[in-house]
Amino acid sequence: MPISLDELESHLFKCADIIRDAVDPTDYKEYILPLVYYKSISDEFEKQYEQNLDEYGDDFARRKNLYSVPVVPEGHSWEDVRAVSDNVDQALNEAFDALTEENPELKGIFEGTDYIEADALGDERLGRLVEHLSKYDFDRDSVPPDMLGEAYMDLVRHFAEEEGKSGGQFFTPPHIVNLCVRLVDEFEDGMTFHDPTVGSGGMLIEAARYYREEQGGDPSKLELTGQEINPDIAAIARMNLSIHGLNGTIEREDSLASPEFTNDEDNELTRFDRVLANFPFSANWAKDDLQDDPWGRFDWHEKLPRADRGDYAFVMHMAKQLKRPDRDGTGGKAAIVIPHGVLFRKHEQRYRKPMLENDMLEAIVGLPENLFQNNSIPSAILVLNTDKPAERENEVQFVHAADEDFYRELSNQNELTEDGLDHIVENFRNWTTEERVSRTVSLDEIRENEYNLNIALYVDTTEPEEDIDVQEELGKLRELQAERDEIESQMNQHMRALNYE
Repeated sequence: MPISLDELESHLFKCADIIRDAVDPTDYKEYILPLVYYKSISDEFEKQYEQNLDEYGDDFARRKNLYSVPVVPEGHSWEDVRAVSDNVDQALNEAFDALTEENPELKGIFEGTDYIEADALGDERLGRLVEHLSKYDFDRDSVPPDMLGEAYMDLVRHFAEEEGKSGGQFFTPPHIVNLCVRLVDEFEDGMTFHDPTVGSGGMLIEAARYYREEQGGDPSKLELTGQEINPDIAAIARMNLSIHGLNGTIEREDSLASPEFTNDEDNELTRFDRVLANFPFSANWAKDDLQDDPWGRFDWHEKLPRADRGDYAFVMHMAKQLKRPDRDGTGGKAAIVIPHGVLFRKHEQRYRKPMLENDMLEAIVGLPENLFQNNSIPSAILVLNTDKPAERENEVQFVHAADEDFYRELSNQNELTEDGLDHIVENFRNWTTEERVSRTVSLDEIRENEYNLNIALYVDTTEPEEDIDVQEELGKLRELQAERDEIESQMNQHMRALNYE
């Protein structure tokens, strides 16, 4: 009987129970995620190998061009590791090394994983972990890539929760990812997608899912790229894309200090159809090293953003990564998660002004507080568009989605509801003005407010006062007065009976 998604998610998360107390919760992802990835490769390879063996014979069955997954070297399959009872840690390390040597495209994926270094992960625990994962086959016939990918993402989410605040640095809640994708939808074959702070790859994976399930497209015809400063997290993103059956390129480096997606001939960044990102809020950045940026990214003002607050450095970087009609024949769109301060901090007016005057800001969606694991401050989404429709030129749509109608409170954070997400997207798509929710604002009005983008300046975010029925309230007052008179009369009778004047 095929395994269900719920069963698979539960099965994978029980891996954490096996190594609990042996390694720190912040390290769960380093030992479990690569193992799940390795098993999925090995199971699918073995299935395809048997088919190729029947068709081509032993001499040709291992040719790489016959496989849709990395080739697993002889002696290093999952079943080979499963048969080991002594020095399981060494067997796993050797399997990962052999897999990488056979498939150079996997270089870097297993670098942060060393089972020998984890002293508490002895043969008994590692043997149990391998045996537990052996319960189900992970080949694509047994577990479709979409299902395995979803379970893998759920495992990443669990590990982010285990890590607490630090986990939020590589995992963006799915409801926010879905909203970002929907705000820049209308995808087509051949489109390019990029996330400069890719984390575990959730934005790219959701874009691919959306194209397949909501638009009926083929995700293999999208180009997915990302960059991540943390090598261990970059490895997770690469594994995540692969498990979902997606081809993508993830580079390791700091996007601001050393962008990897560039057009060196023209000294400019590679430009994309869509950019999706949840960058680290108000992080330090290499301002001093980038005063003369070779890529010309930070040209919205002669003064660069503060070294301890890189928000607008990221925004300018992503604006330069969008396709432009004058250079590319088409425009690009971005959905960028930002801290609220980006909208109104006084000294950053100098960056908001060119963003607005160049008419690339299409919408701002204000979100509730406490949506993320790594911070509880209110956030928002900037929607940039370098080719706004004529009817939207010199206008910005403001959406106030921080009201309780848009989210629900969970035990430790808030979550946007399906109805809330639909409401936001519908108002944005229809350019709707709705009392206390959304409003289309002219650039002239924003100029009058000195380019302050605080949502409360444009949408009434105060709690509505209840309508008062004067006659009804007067009736209540009269009833209370009559009740008081009756009590006072009874009190006077008691006082006289007791001879009190």
